[in-house]
Amino acid sequence: MTRLHDDHGAAARRSADRSILETAKGAGFLAGGSFFELGCRFVMAFLLARTLGASGYGLYTLAVSAAALFFGISLLGLDDAMVRYVAMLSGRKDEPGVRGTIQVGLGIAFPAGIAMGALLYFAAEPIADGIFHEPRLAQLLQLVAVVVPFLTVSNVLAGAARGFRRMDYYALSENVVQSLVRLVLLGLFLLLGGLNTVGAVVIFGISDIASTVTLTLLLNKYVHWRALHRLESRRDFKEIFNFAFPLWVSGLLRQFRSYLAALILGASGTAANVGVFAVVTNINTLAHVCLLSIYVAVRPTLAQLHDRGDRHGLGEVYVAATRWSLALNIPFFLVTVLYPDAILSVFGHAFAAGASALIILSVAELVNAGTGICGPIIDMTGHTKLKLVNSLIWTVLVVGSSAVMIPAWGVVGAAIAAFLAVVVVNVLCVIEVWFLEHLQPFDRTFVKPIVAGTIAFVVGLLMTTWIPVGEDLGVAIVQALVVTGVYAGLVVLFGLADSDRLVLGRIGRKATSAFSGAR
Repeated sequence: MTRLHDDHGAAARRSADRSILETAKGAGFLAGGSFFELGCRFVMAFLLARTLGASGYGLYTLAVSAAALFFGISLLGLDDAMVRYVAMLSGRKDEPGVRGTIQVGLGIAFPAGIAMGALLYFAAEPIADGIFHEPRLAQLLQLVAVVVPFLTVSNVLAGAARGFRRMDYYALSENVVQSLVRLVLLGLFLLLGGLNTVGAVVIFGISDIASTVTLTLLLNKYVHWRALHRLESRRDFKEIFNFAFPLWVSGLLRQFRSYLAALILGASGTAANVGVFAVVTNINTLAHVCLLSIYVAVRPTLAQLHDRGDRHGLGEVYVAATRWSLALNIPFFLVTVLYPDAILSVFGHAFAAGASALIILSVAELVNAGTGICGPIIDMTGHTKLKLVNSLIWTVLVVGSSAVMIPAWGVVGAAIAAFLAVVVVNVLCVIEVWFLEHLQPFDRTFVKPIVAGTIAFVVGLLMTTWIPVGEDLGVAIVQALVVTGVYAGLVVLFGLADSDRLVLGRIGRKATSAFSGAR
């Protein structure tokens, strides 16, 4: 009996280790791709802004934002449904179910994308003239309307790729290929001296089509497109849509929240406040990249573990992924809290007014990271109606607190409103996961990164006392390197968790193998 128990425990341990390694591998691909895309976006934004001017770049941004809004509506939550059901069914080796799921996703999303694209095309002139009072925008909206179906299909395919746990496919197509095509075409247009807003929108469309084609080719290994309609398939429309619909509404609410602060700031303050808050939000997004990569990478693993009733594996992944998200966020938190003025000075002296807001949003992001993957667990265990309730609570909190705080405190009020919503909803999600799955994300391994971060923060405070930084970016960079070095050194000195050593050991073996092969 003891031997059987030991064998069962060893098997559970191996299964959990495989899940942790898969999550770490996927998150690595996604984080690398995301940072690559962020770098390319910065270069493209700089070139487009300098070439098109403020007015032209504004028109381009409006057109691209319209495309994002319309394809988001046409997705109907099917991208998330692909992640869960492809992961579950492929884990069961249920090939007819996998094929049917992909048929449902593409069969519904593509016509919906065409419909929303047609709507945007024919509504382009009323939108341009009636809402924005900018006739030049109409042609750009008609151009991006053609791209809406491709954007929809691309996101459904990306969901399928994540369901197959091919985060490398997703990162290659969505981050690398798309960004490189945009950069190359942008360079060609600039060399030929013919870049304008129409050309910029055309580049946007071609790059997304390139991403869609890349994903289609990569997924052929799993889907076999030519034979897809001939092979046996099972299509569970009702189950898929019961899962997808709440996530779709939640996504629409998230889009609404993303624009709300800017609208209230613009209505109650000045355009400068809108600009400051936009910059602060974008800086804070950098800290969110690692967390988002973990979120995306862990979803198919959670779906498979829950589907086969592996509660031990689910708990192990929950703790490990939450610790990673917190540990990786702490350096970003330390730098933004200690040197907000210097960071914002990169964008101009006027943006230093957002320093307090940046600190508040950094604390909110630390809470977000510290509560880990509770949101994805709720999604991938099928509790999407609860996800919708949480999204409604988040929206009500943001709307109510923004309406009160932004008119009174401007940019700081917008940051406080976001902070309150993040804290309340994330704590609520942790409680919900405990009641639903009897899992919690914390153990004693969290003490080490927290203590290391606290000591590094004290070191940073002492340095800023001895050598004040202000808006001096050079001094801030030197001190930030010291602070992050102290944090990383202490984390290693205190000792890594077993799952961390597992991941780093795999990375080390892969690197050694690659180096030996290169030699």
